[in-house]
Amino acid sequence: MAIHKIIIMRILKILLIVTSITISCQEKKDNLNKSNSGNIIKSDNNMIEEILIKQLEYGYKQIYIDPGLNVQTDKFTEQELETIVLISENILQSNGFRTLSKDIFNQKIKDVFGRIIDITSKNRYLYINLYNRCNREMSFYPNDGIDYNGTYIIKDKGFVTNFYYIPEITDYQREYTNAFNLENNYKSTFKNINNENIKISFWKDLPNLKEIRKKNIQTIIARNMYLFNDNKSQFKWLILNDQYFIESLVKTFGYTQDLDLLKWVIERTKFDKNNPQDYGKLFWIKNCDGTLKLHANTFKILQKIYTPDIKNDMSNDNRFLLNYIKDYIEYLADGNNKEANISNEDRIKILANISYYAEQYKYDKRFVSGYGDNSMIMGRLRFFLAQEDVEILKKNNYFNLPKFKEWWDDADYDEYFVEECEYNGACGKDYQPMNITEWRKLHPKK
Repeated sequence: MAIHKIIIMRILKILLIVTSITISCQEKKDNLNKSNSGNIIKSDNNMIEEILIKQLEYGYKQIYIDPGLNVQTDKFTEQELETIVLISENILQSNGFRTLSKDIFNQKIKDVFGRIIDITSKNRYLYINLYNRCNREMSFYPNDGIDYNGTYIIKDKGFVTNFYYIPEITDYQREYTNAFNLENNYKSTFKNINNENIKISFWKDLPNLKEIRKKNIQTIIARNMYLFNDNKSQFKWLILNDQYFIESLVKTFGYTQDLDLLKWVIERTKFDKNNPQDYGKLFWIKNCDGTLKLHANTFKILQKIYTPDIKNDMSNDNRFLLNYIKDYIEYLADGNNKEANISNEDRIKILANISYYAEQYKYDKRFVSGYGDNSMIMGRLRFFLAQEDVEILKKNNYFNLPKFKEWWDDADYDEYFVEECEYNGACGKDYQPMNITEWRKLHPKK
């Protein structure tokens, strides 16, 4: 019995020693991890401060004293972009941003921007060109709203951000006092290598820097919370404060899955004869592979907002929708396909789909007076299309639009009326075209 007790006590002693060693090793490992984490944060801060000092020394702009022109902005470095990624990540984490899984994030980038993320690529960043979505070249120039306007996909972190200079998103005067003290002692003029006198405008002297910084930070938050966390409150902020970006999602990248966004874009877009292509962006884009993409959701939204009571609502600009469509059809039907860089078949397909949508109101009994504004969309299309265009319609079975052939045939009188009154200019108090009954006697249906 005594021997058994001795054995048990020895076993317990061994277990205590093993447990003590295990705990000690884990504590050392935890302390090492904490130490490494602290070192990483310290290293990041050192890098940010080092780059900040250089940016403060350069200033937010430099001017040739004679003749008073701005010095051309240099490219920023990849290390400068890296600092913005670090700061942006911290901003997002501090504001409750939820990082998506890589698969879901990659799919979202494809849906919104049409970009496929190559998981085998070692490149951490992709550049999204807001002026030309098919231009995939990396850019290291800051956005100027003229030559450069784009944002960066941070593949390994799962968010997007513009490039900013550190003072534009960080209260450096409070967080990096050493750098700020250095800025206070910089000279405001110098001679460059060409012996030209240069004046520096320092960040500390930029009057509205605080407001700029606040908006930039909110932009980072709003874009990412809207795109990747489906935060509708951020959508409201974006349509008030970041309109070019949010509108470009539809008009440049063809993203129409968010119906609230699509409705907002449709309602703010008017046909402008000086920029007719812009209205067409509501209905279609040309993919980077050359194929045509029609926006089916646009037609769904138009059906919801163009209702029977709309003609009498003088406060609602949506009452002009058919007028805008009429004007766009006339623009595109009149042979304007070279400018849009699309094939003639694609041009006819676009026209067929838009005309088909608009022509429904002629047959909708809820619209008591028919068009009410004499749009005569299908007849107008008939007037503009050449015979070779009509052959494209027939060859493609009228693009499988169910009632298109019927409505097309029934619009022969509208074609006559449009030609007589609008393009021959014959209608007036001294002359009125035949009504449909008189005209049909001379032109019976086949």
